[in-house]
Amino acid sequence: MLGFSLFGSGNTEGQLKVGDKVPAFQLQDQNGQTFLPEEELGKGPLVIYFYPKDETPGCTKEACSFRDSFTAFSDLGAKVIGISSDDVASHKQFADKYRLPFTLLADEGGQVRKLFGVPKSLGMTGRVTYVINKEGKVIHIFNSQLQATKHVTEALEAIKKVKESCCGCSVQRRMNRKTMLST
Repeated sequence: MLGFSLFGSGNTEGQLKVGDKVPAFQLQDQNGQTFLPEEELGKGPLVIYFYPKDETPGCTKEACSFRDSFTAFSDLGAKVIGISSDDVASHKQFADKYRLPFTLLADEGGQVRKLFGVPKSLGMTGRVTYVINKEGKVIHIFNSQLQATKHVTEALEAIKKVKESCCGCSVQRRMNRKTMLST
């Protein structure tokens, strides 16, 4: 049990699961603007990643990894959103210092973390990434405190799989229609 909570996901009771709808919430971003997930739904996938704290080694590595892959996410139509309990000013400084081109949300009271059911791990708030489809449903979850940069590859792979299966279906439907019309 100790090994599981140190290297695994810890207590996941109440945590959102694949297929769940993203909860409604409202937080301030690093520029003091209000962010509402429902305003982003329908536009493309959302990658919502929870991390422990600005300016810590693992969290900086993770944020810079998302930054370095930002074009790949944008090309897939995805919006990246980081959430921690740091305040707006800390997020602004963190985003400016590391040239982070995505949204950072201040969850100072930890209410949104609780809504998502993000567990604690290694004695601190957890590091969990949720990939949300444009309909607002969770399609992938990756939970690892120690593999900070793997959150990026996991999220990209999940979005690519959805895009491929979606595109594959529409291509197959077009091919079937074309075949039916030509016979």
